[in-house]
Amino acid sequence: MLLTFLNTYFLLSMPGGSEWILILLVVLLFFGGKKIPDLMRGIGRGVREFNDAKTNVKNEIEAGMNEKEKKEQDAELELKQAQERLLQAQAKVQQAQQAQQTQYQTELPK
Repeated sequence: MLLTFLNTYFLLSMPGGSEWILILLVVLLFFGGKKIPDLMRGIGRGVREFNDAKTNVKNEIEAGMNEKEKKEQDAELELKQAQERLLQAQAKVQQAQQAQQTQYQTELPK
């Protein structure tokens, strides 16, 4: 929408072939032939640092997501283990109740 507005009212669009040549000549006049390699090196370093930072952010996000998944898996495992311990405890209680009931029945006077 904004691009259409700018193109229509201010006649702004992407530069064509002759505009690029004019831009390069202006850059050459401003910076001179000796400074352009240094300028390009600086731009290259900036692009490299940007890509490194982008990669680091991506890795940190992925590590956070993996950590969250690992915590969820650990929580599920702990829940299963707790359920197993509960079932074992319930089985022991039932065995103790049965043993107590049989002992009580054997001790009853006849």
